[in-house]
Amino acid sequence: MTQCVLLNADYSFLNMVHWKRAFCLMAKGKVEVVRDSKQSVHNSSGREFKVPAVMRLIKLIRTIYRSRVAFTKRNVLVRDRFQCAYCGTRKGKLSIDHIIPKSRGGETTFENCVAACKACNLKKGGRTPSEAKMYLNLKAFQPTISEFLRIKFENLGVYKVLKELGVY
Repeated sequence: MTQCVLLNADYSFLNMVHWKRAFCLMAKGKVEVVRDSKQSVHNSSGREFKVPAVMRLIKLIRTIYRSRVAFTKRNVLVRDRFQCAYCGTRKGKLSIDHIIPKSRGGETTFENCVAACKACNLKKGGRTPSEAKMYLNLKAFQPTISEFLRIKFENLGVYKVLKELGVY
């Protein structure tokens, strides 16, 4: 795990940071380590340091929360847990499929877009799923920020650690 969870002083999620950035924050005294990972690094003199898994800022940073998750291809893939909405496969490159095609007035929103493998996307083409005799295995929805962060943490494998700490 090369990424570390960075929490605000009130234990709310802020960001994921690279382990090198985490060591810089630790050296400057801006964070305290809440949980170490199992990985470690050695410096030039041979001293071993544990890589932090979860860190908390010493001073509270005021953040302005967005009202909703931004629509991007990556966010749709995270919401759908990187699997095809039609066949459920996780292999190969995934693309974004419009449930109601754009050629028929379908919008590019979370409610109308799902992750699909290339084979399923080509099979469906410019038709609706019922016309192509294909059925969705999941519901397309607009995630809230907390739902999205929970799904993202599950995909990264740090959700259990944050749940043990009582953050989520």
